[in-house]
Amino acid sequence: MTHHRYATVRGHQLFYREAGPADAPAIVLLHGFPTSSYMFRDLIPRLADRYHVIAPDYLGFGFSDTPDVEYTFDTLAVLTSELLSQLGVHRYAIYVQDYGAPVGWRLALADPSAITAVINQNGNRYDAGFVEEFWAPIWAFHRSWTAETEGAVRGALAFETARWQHHRIRGHPLAAVSMGRSAPAEGVPDPSVVSPDTWHHDHALVSRPGNDDIQVQLFADYATNPPLYPKVHEFLRPSGVPVLAAWGRNDPIFAPAGARAFADDSPDAEIHLLAGGHFLLESALDEVATLVNDFLDRRVAKTA
Repeated sequence: MTHHRYATVRGHQLFYREAGPADAPAIVLLHGFPTSSYMFRDLIPRLADRYHVIAPDYLGFGFSDTPDVEYTFDTLAVLTSELLSQLGVHRYAIYVQDYGAPVGWRLALADPSAITAVINQNGNRYDAGFVEEFWAPIWAFHRSWTAETEGAVRGALAFETARWQHHRIRGHPLAAVSMGRSAPAEGVPDPSVVSPDTWHHDHALVSRPGNDDIQVQLFADYATNPPLYPKVHEFLRPSGVPVLAAWGRNDPIFAPAGARAFADDSPDAEIHLLAGGHFLLESALDEVATLVNDFLDRRVAKTA
């Protein structure tokens, strides 16, 4: 059974989902944009029979508070770390996707001994894999915050963009709506398996009053993430932390090159390119759950 809880961290209410035995090896699920721990709603029960599963909503996302503070990836990581400390979770595997990757890398760099494994699903830790057609407006916004560049990235907050991110219809032109660029040629093999609940839920929560300004701050801060990558590589090389990449190969935001690059610093990384897009769990849940359970059983459960 999944429990839905709140904790107070630095005066802010953070929502999180928790399941599984408290004394089992822990896995922390770190969500992407524009979603929340909701993206893991169906994966959590698949892991909870053998693992202690925790899936937080970052500050400003999902059901967590949206206070008027400075929003950076450092802020999201610090609050997530303090939440885990409150819960008594000091060693854990991380499952990262999209924004979850820079949050997870900061957790690992702050306390390398805490990380028992890394599971990466469409979240970069290399310069390889950034799809320029999507990212160009964000890099331009970071270089120069003007009304024009801000307007371009605010397109990512539109309802149609949330749908585009989840659905990945082949040849659908929603990238042009969101970022002023052409849409990718590939998408979810069978779009009918992706429930409309996903993008309606995500867009409703990211559209709470004032949340647009929160997301704009994080778009501006995203460029602080690639400079961390060399430090992440230095952490991985000597540590031998097990790495699994379960990657939607049709993702027009983070391309498969980002997954293949994991082998550069983790020679025994297990890399799987699956049919699907950015939100792979919506179309390949069974495959991902099987890969994750098998990986954790072999690489973590006996040593945690």
